[in-house]
Amino acid sequence: MTGHVFSKKQLEDTFNHVIGKTLGEVDVNNVFNRTITNPKITGIAGDVIEQSVLGYPPDSNQRPDLFVDGKDVELKTTGIRKPKKKSIHEFEAKEPMSITAVSPEKITKEDFKTSNFWHKLEIMLMVYYHYDSAVTVKAMDYANFVIKGYQFHEFSEEDQEILKNDWSIVKGYIKKLQEEYDIPENEYHTISSELRKDLMLIDIAPKWPNRPRFRLKRVTVTNIVQKYFGEKFEELQAKYSSFRELDEKLHALTELHRGKTIRELMMELNIPLKLGEKGDVHKSISEQIVVKMFGGNSKKISKIELFNKIGLIPKTITQTTKGTRTEDTKLFTIDFTEWTDENIPFEESFVFNYFNNQQFLCILFEEPSTTSTLLENKFLGFKRIMFKNHLIEIDVRNVWDEVRDLINNNLLKETVECKKDGTPMVNKKSGTIKTSINFPKSKNYTFFIRGTGDDANDKTLVINGIHMYQQNLWVKGKTLVEMLNEIEFI
Repeated sequence: MTGHVFSKKQLEDTFNHVIGKTLGEVDVNNVFNRTITNPKITGIAGDVIEQSVLGYPPDSNQRPDLFVDGKDVELKTTGIRKPKKKSIHEFEAKEPMSITAVSPEKITKEDFKTSNFWHKLEIMLMVYYHYDSAVTVKAMDYANFVIKGYQFHEFSEEDQEILKNDWSIVKGYIKKLQEEYDIPENEYHTISSELRKDLMLIDIAPKWPNRPRFRLKRVTVTNIVQKYFGEKFEELQAKYSSFRELDEKLHALTELHRGKTIRELMMELNIPLKLGEKGDVHKSISEQIVVKMFGGNSKKISKIELFNKIGLIPKTITQTTKGTRTEDTKLFTIDFTEWTDENIPFEESFVFNYFNNQQFLCILFEEPSTTSTLLENKFLGFKRIMFKNHLIEIDVRNVWDEVRDLINNNLLKETVECKKDGTPMVNKKSGTIKTSINFPKSKNYTFFIRGTGDDANDKTLVINGIHMYQQNLWVKGKTLVEMLNEIEFI
């Protein structure tokens, strides 16, 4: 059975005509009328594209939606948004992209090329609309969102190999459960949590007992979106289709370079020595060193195609000669609009996605002494970590809930910091009185909030009438040390 029949030219003519129009303007069949009685209905954007733009009725069949010039094509109506933190990118994906059900009963008998998973991904028609709102909106408000573009997308041979490996890892894990347990259904709840560290382009959601689904990671969809809108990424000459292959390369690099100082690495890798005001290199130099180790020329790992689409986040970890952490680690700038949106559950937030679906490539260095410059730090090797489920579900969620409570219930307070004698503390640089916001602090929380700014002029963020610095989520150095000590160097 084939999908709804079109020619590629028909579809191009149709979508060229609607680019720049809102979903409401193209809704000639009044699909949005359903939102009057169902304000929280999901999938309304896709319904409008299918029923009003392409003109076919609701269709829940598992086969790809369209049959285009003799080929099956899956239609994906995809929300994109402006990045919430400062970025050179015009758009990013709003959320992961659902592909198809995992179906533990069927997958162990399937081959990749003939699987329903690949059938859905082989050729996609991706239609992009701008989710132009910082907060969650009702279904009827999607009518205001503008259609920004479309593309027929086919994965490269390299990406196909990664997707095949990802799918095979899921298949192998389910087969193992079926072989080892009399009632494997009781173990299917582990599919998502156990495999997330091994999957490059996909994840599994939601958690069992809800039927698991394959999804393209949000970072993977974002990579597709950004390339469509003109972003260029650097391709590495070598190809890596699994984390196992990537780890083998990282191990080889460690064997080659362990014990070398940053100065020595820069000389060996032909990185120009540029010193700042304090006579030292910038902290970001470690990223550039890693890129050079892989044969790239970019200064940031995120500019490398592979690392960008798998969501590998670099973190430089500097340890003392005794193996202790020198400082806490800043993770990301907080978007309080989302944090305080009561319509966004924790599991659908940027915060949850950041910890649950991205991995951290820790680049470890050892400092000879507390007075050493970065140039003197010695390279130790790599460790690849993901935050454990209990840290996400308990510690991160606690901070998430606490912040929502403080802001949404008007409990946020600013107090003057005082010396032991009760007199106010003064910033030496600016001469202003030091104040503190009652956000979660490192004293009581594993993950905590700390502002970043030089003086009072940087207090550009205003929440509940309180002027403050931009606030970031941090993790205690002690926690990272404990996580790193649990795993061996790659």
